[in-house]
Amino acid sequence: MKLLPRLLIGIVAGILLGSLGDWLGIKDSIGFQAFIKTVVTFTSLFSVFLNFIIPLLILTFVSVGLAELGKKANKLFGVTLLLAYLSTIIAGYSAFALGSAFLPKLIAKISGGAITGSTFDAFFTIKADPIFGVMSALILAFVLGLGLANIKEGQSLLDVLKDFRAVIAKVLSGVIIPIIPFYIAGTFCKIAAAGELVPTVIMFAKLYVMILCFQWIYILLQFSVASLYRKENRFKDLKNILPAYFTALGTQSSAATIPINLQCAESNGLSDDVRNFVIPLCATIHLAGDTICLVLGAMGIMIASGMTPTLAMFAPFILMLGVTMVAAPGVPGGGVMAALGIITSMLGFTDGMQELIIALHLSQDSFGTACNITGDQAIAAIIDRVDEKAHIKEASKAADSSADAMTD
Repeated sequence: MKLLPRLLIGIVAGILLGSLGDWLGIKDSIGFQAFIKTVVTFTSLFSVFLNFIIPLLILTFVSVGLAELGKKANKLFGVTLLLAYLSTIIAGYSAFALGSAFLPKLIAKISGGAITGSTFDAFFTIKADPIFGVMSALILAFVLGLGLANIKEGQSLLDVLKDFRAVIAKVLSGVIIPIIPFYIAGTFCKIAAAGELVPTVIMFAKLYVMILCFQWIYILLQFSVASLYRKENRFKDLKNILPAYFTALGTQSSAATIPINLQCAESNGLSDDVRNFVIPLCATIHLAGDTICLVLGAMGIMIASGMTPTLAMFAPFILMLGVTMVAAPGVPGGGVMAALGIITSMLGFTDGMQELIIALHLSQDSFGTACNITGDQAIAAIIDRVDEKAHIKEASKAADSSADAMTD
């Protein structure tokens, strides 16, 4: 079963189990309280493990991603990287502007402690501090990644980091992602037991609709820029991209959608060299859809918990978000797992708030991935025109050189 159906089943199961106390009139019974404490203990232990893994994930994936990107020699690489990063952070700042305008009016503060994870006590807790903090992991990843990209003797270290990344990816895909539906079930079980279900579901519904609508709007904005730059209508490309869009909805992975997206790029008339270079590259560095979800979702959850999102908090967060998710794992949920560290360290998310942002992102991940890969086509169209202009300029120089030679 795909992750999204498992996640939805987990949410429904958690709501039903957490509501049993009210339905059966046993909310204050020893048995029901023991059950809720068991759920809280499980989510607490999993949060400890998750917080331990996140810095290692950031270190391995970001360092290897930067090292491999830095070794690319294609002359269009720098332009593609710049466009992808600009698109990602513009999506983030636009989402923040949208959220600042509407979310304070749409999202109400949720009273109680379920959203902050403080309503119920666990039977026991285990303390396992991460080997290093998130910001330390980021700085070390930058040092290693950029350093390996600029030295010739670093292949051995790069191979070690790749092996380390493979181990973390296996933990992510084989342990964390399979357990996530149970983790989310526990989250909604606690929320239902605390009597905060209705306002939480309403908050989720409002955020979900806003995120989805803005992702569609942002796709249109990207193709508007591509149309203006190329001085031709590129909106006609959208109908050819539908197979890739629906493939992304099903797989929740930009990497898994690359083959279909390449076929769509060919249908849109993009040159072989450009599409074979830009589409796979953007699958790992262009995450506008994820950024929109994470920014709006984080803002909504902060407002619901009584916090006030400010530009001073989100400006550096968005800049770091665009870098942190570089080469995020090509598995469902990889984006939020890579970003969870800075969400916690820079925005001050509690365990309960982390659980909610994971649930929101994973339930919306299909549409975020579809937004990402559709935007890749707009970037490819721009790069294709940049490449055409470069060829025309080279041909013109060659013609001038030939004319000068004949004159001499």
